[in-house]
Amino acid sequence: MQKIKLSETDKKILSEYSENQKPNESCAMLFGKNDQVLDLFLTENIEKSPVNFTISNKQLIEGYKIAEEKEMEVIGIFHSHPDSDAYPSNTDKKFMQSNPVAWIIYSGINKNFRAYLLESDIVEIPIEE
Repeated sequence: MQKIKLSETDKKILSEYSENQKPNESCAMLFGKNDQVLDLFLTENIEKSPVNFTISNKQLIEGYKIAEEKEMEVIGIFHSHPDSDAYPSNTDKKFMQSNPVAWIIYSGINKNFRAYLLESDIVEIPIEE
């Protein structure tokens, strides 16, 4: 994957969800095909933390099941950084290894979205509409 396509509508939903979850990080699974996000699955941050997020195993399993039913794949993981830049933390990097999909981060400070892949190192990829 060299880029990820995320509509303005989906960005609006994710940014509003993130703002409503403050001061904690928000998280979601992104369903789609190839590099196009086609559906969002908003999940609960069971850590209720401003610096970490965890999606419960129950919601992860539910998310993969919904994606399969819709004949889509989980192509991305979304979360917010309420009080920092949209750049992967050391914790994010660790979990990117076990979830090799695009990671989209929303900054609550800059109000922007950035996307990353973990290859041999963190690589930023463009977000297109």
